[in-house]
Amino acid sequence: MTVSRATWAAFLGLALSLSLSPQVHGDIYRYVDKNGVLHFTNIKTDGRYELYLRASRKAPSEYIKDYEATILEASRRFKVELHLIKAVIKAESNFDHDAVSRKGAKGLMQLMPRTAEDMDVGDALNPEENILGGTRYLGLLLKRFKNDKVLALAAYNAGPDTVDTYNGVPPFPETKAFVERVMDYYKSYRSEKR
Repeated sequence: MTVSRATWAAFLGLALSLSLSPQVHGDIYRYVDKNGVLHFTNIKTDGRYELYLRASRKAPSEYIKDYEATILEASRRFKVELHLIKAVIKAESNFDHDAVSRKGAKGLMQLMPRTAEDMDVGDALNPEENILGGTRYLGLLLKRFKNDKVLALAAYNAGPDTVDTYNGVPPFPETKAFVERVMDYYKSYRSEKR
C-alpha cells in the first residue's frame, strides 16, 4: 500500500500537533513492514519500532516537585534520607515514572517485578506506589548492611546476595557506575539550599 503525499502530510501534521498538545504524553514509535505499511504506536512493543516523535517532557527538577510529598512520606515512613531517595530516582529513571528497562524494571525507582511484589506494589508505574515500595526496599537494604549506603546501593542494583557473595561491591561495571552515580546525586542534593 502506498501512502499519498497528501495523506502523509495530513498524518504528519496531526502527529506533530498531538505531540505538542498538553494532554498527550509519550513518544511515538514507527516501523515500515515488508509490504510498505507504516505502523505507529506509543508503546514500543518490539525491536522493529524506532523512535519517530519524542514527546516534550518536564525537566527532572519539575518532577521532583510533583513527587516531593510522596518522597517525604516515604522518607519518614521507612527512615531513609530524603536526598538518598531522590538520588536513586534520578539515577534509575531520571524522574520518568513510565520508565521500563530492557530487563523489566519499572517506574521511578526501577522495581523488578519480584521486588515490586515483595514490597506490596500493585502497579510499579504508579509513582506513589513505586516510591513507597522502592524506599521500603532501600530501607531494608540499609538495615541489612548496617546503614552502609554504598553496600545498600550495590545491593539495590545487583541484589543483596551478590553483595554478600563478594563481601562488598560486586566487580560489575554497571553496579560500580550505579553506586558512583547515586552517590554523586546524593551529595549534590544534600548540598542544595533547602
